[in-house]
Amino acid sequence: MEILHLYLSAEHNFIGHHGQAPGEEPMIEKTELECLAGRGIRGDRFFDHKPDFKGQITFFESENHEWLCEHLRLSEARPSDYRRNVITKGADLNALIGKEFEIQGVKFIGTEEAKPCYWMDQALAAGAHEALKGRGGLRARILTDGCLRLECEPTAADT
Repeated sequence: MEILHLYLSAEHNFIGHHGQAPGEEPMIEKTELECLAGRGIRGDRFFDHKPDFKGQITFFESENHEWLCEHLRLSEARPSDYRRNVITKGADLNALIGKEFEIQGVKFIGTEEAKPCYWMDQALAAGAHEALKGRGGLRARILTDGCLRLECEPTAADT
């Protein structure tokens, strides 16, 4: 599995905003994420969210981003629009549900699909919510402390 992007956001844009406009807190691209076992990613909106939280970290496949852009003819969509922490390449994330796995020495357990919500139609385009069902990414718990790092710096075109 290759890591293409790492993101965090200090605030929620959609959770707690039902019936209101979404928040405007950007996803901040990082070169490193500090993962703390059982707690989440330092600085992220879900850090210490609640005990044993299933979504301490989230993953999304770049292949699904590319597929959605083609499927809905999106030219402006960015990987950060999904509001997932880690954008990967070359891994079937759904296959990791219920399994322990390790990336760069940090251990995780896949807990469930990061199901897309109705906000995807607003964040990306009409039809995104339905199209992303089964392709929403992976929610996971962090089992060991450590850092995830990009192997190379992203370019401006990647953000």
